[in-house]
Amino acid sequence: MAVSATLAAIAVLLGTATLAIAAHRRPSATALIYGICLAVSLLLLALAGTSLLGRQPAQHLTLPIGLPWLGARFRIDALTAFFQIVINLGAAAASLYALGYGRHEEAPGRVLPFYPVFLAGMNLVLVADDAFTFLVAWEFMSLSSWALVLAHHHDRENARAGYIYILMASFGTFALLLAFGLLAGPSGQYAFGDIRGMTHAGWLEGLVLVLALVGAGSKAGLVPLHVWLPLAHPAAPSHVSALMSGVMTKVAIYGFIRIVFDLLGPPSWWWSLPVLGLASSTAVLGVLYALMQRDLKRLLAYSTVENVGIVFIGLGLALAFMANNMAGPAALAFTAALFHAFNHSLFKSLMFFGAGAVLTATGARDIEKLGGLILRMPQTAFVFLGGVLAISALPPLNGFVSEWLMFQAVLLSPDLPQWGLKLSVPAVGAMLALAAALSAACFVRAFGIAFLGRPRTPEAAKAAEVDTASRASMFVLLALCLIAGVLPGLLIDAIAPTVAGQIGQSMPAQSTIPGWSIVPIAESRSSYNGLLVFIFITVSTLVAIQFIHRFASDALRRAPAWDCGFPNSDPATQYTADSFAQPVRRVFGENVLMARDTVDMPPPGDPRPARLTVTVRDPIWEVAYAPLSSFISYAAEQLNHLQFLTIRRYLSLVFAALIILLLGGAIWS
Repeated sequence: MAVSATLAAIAVLLGTATLAIAAHRRPSATALIYGICLAVSLLLLALAGTSLLGRQPAQHLTLPIGLPWLGARFRIDALTAFFQIVINLGAAAASLYALGYGRHEEAPGRVLPFYPVFLAGMNLVLVADDAFTFLVAWEFMSLSSWALVLAHHHDRENARAGYIYILMASFGTFALLLAFGLLAGPSGQYAFGDIRGMTHAGWLEGLVLVLALVGAGSKAGLVPLHVWLPLAHPAAPSHVSALMSGVMTKVAIYGFIRIVFDLLGPPSWWWSLPVLGLASSTAVLGVLYALMQRDLKRLLAYSTVENVGIVFIGLGLALAFMANNMAGPAALAFTAALFHAFNHSLFKSLMFFGAGAVLTATGARDIEKLGGLILRMPQTAFVFLGGVLAISALPPLNGFVSEWLMFQAVLLSPDLPQWGLKLSVPAVGAMLALAAALSAACFVRAFGIAFLGRPRTPEAAKAAEVDTASRASMFVLLALCLIAGVLPGLLIDAIAPTVAGQIGQSMPAQSTIPGWSIVPIAESRSSYNGLLVFIFITVSTLVAIQFIHRFASDALRRAPAWDCGFPNSDPATQYTADSFAQPVRRVFGENVLMARDTVDMPPPGDPRPARLTVTVRDPIWEVAYAPLSSFISYAAEQLNHLQFLTIRRYLSLVFAALIILLLGGAIWS
């Protein structure tokens, strides 16, 4: 039985954590722990694949633990199986990468015990079938990932990142607790099977939707709840960053889908408006923040904010179409959302692995301190470039397919009857197109500054390729990105049971379409053939290379790049990351990013160099969170005086509190 085998595998992960506590000081501990995690992740991946591809019915299991009258309920259906594939594929890749990368960890005792616990927590969230088990597993996942963020707690920035993360995680869990409480109602039926059969008032459904957006959105990184993500993801070790960014955010997306699409009942059309508004804002603001970053891992973290926004755009469109009984377009939008969630887990994990390889080889995350790595780390540069093409939604890789499907869903919006949707969905499509264009610019900047040009520091000049296990994991993910982009129909058909389980209908079977094409709605509207595009690009490239070599000059000429007539071998004369981002910063930065340029131009005769200082701040943090943080600090300082009161004053406070409670009870009754 799949549920029993899954829970047994999760128990093995928890046992591995205990083993890591006892053996983390041994030299072989890294290979042992990550090897077990790799094997268990592959087992869970196989179990989930069998459930989804075999179209097995939902399986249940109840254990006599948890709440006395409820127990702990577990269930695997098509939705659970799909996200188990996403989570455990990413976990297997991260474990393989960590077999090499983990040898460089300075404090393995702070990483090895919590890593398998983190994997176990994510899997437990997916199989939980009652609110109590779900919330316990959710908190289990949050606390273990928080411990991994604080692995290098001596760094002040890492400690701050951990503090903000745990606050936001607790806030999100509290919102989910309220959502499940409202769904359970006065009867206290916390089992998901019981909740599905309930009917709720319209205002209560809207409140649950808002709480689900807050609870799951804070973990996924929806704006304005994203402030923890660009701090916590770079602070963790790179393989953990890949899990948090590429995998854990998908657990949050699963939580939103489970509550809103599965438990809450048939949607109303207006549900899609807040989802689409937040999602489109998240997509554009996320990539704008990413475009301004110099820290490579922080850039990737902000890019995750953008891609989470794209996934929620698909979910918002699915809600709009479902509310109007447009099952075909709803299936298309929901498929696009799930496809992009899967794609993001692949190319974002790949890029975080690449960032970890660069960090291992150079000791730097600032792209202004890199450069020229394509000659020193050619294999890493190749796979990172593949990730750049995928995340920039360029064919024939997978990122293009899911975003293309998303645009196909947007183009069906004129059939929606509500004018609010008729006007808002095209605007969302325009913001999605803007986000896609800015994403391409962002990653051209990241790859060009980090891997091309000349080394900007001695560390970059001495860089060398990383270990075999790390490179193998990156090549595996790149191959999967290519397969999903060239043969997307296979994945669309694999997702079909998940889509049908939530929407009631799936996209047309793509395996029956000749030539490996995909047809979202009908051939008269649109179709795409990833294999044909791949063959065309490959043949065109080879023909162009052959043409140039045959008809161009046979003389081999080597010369420095054009330098405007001022030969200077100093790497500082190269184009910089800030220069690349400056045009976009000029357009959006002052109002959207609170960007400021400060020029220090010494007067004539002053030997000081001229300086241009650029500061970019997150306006959401400045407007919302910074004042709240200051208020909490001030209130804590004032309340701190209470611990120095005399006994007489303590008794007076207790008496006053008792009087207030009695008055409140009398008024309430």
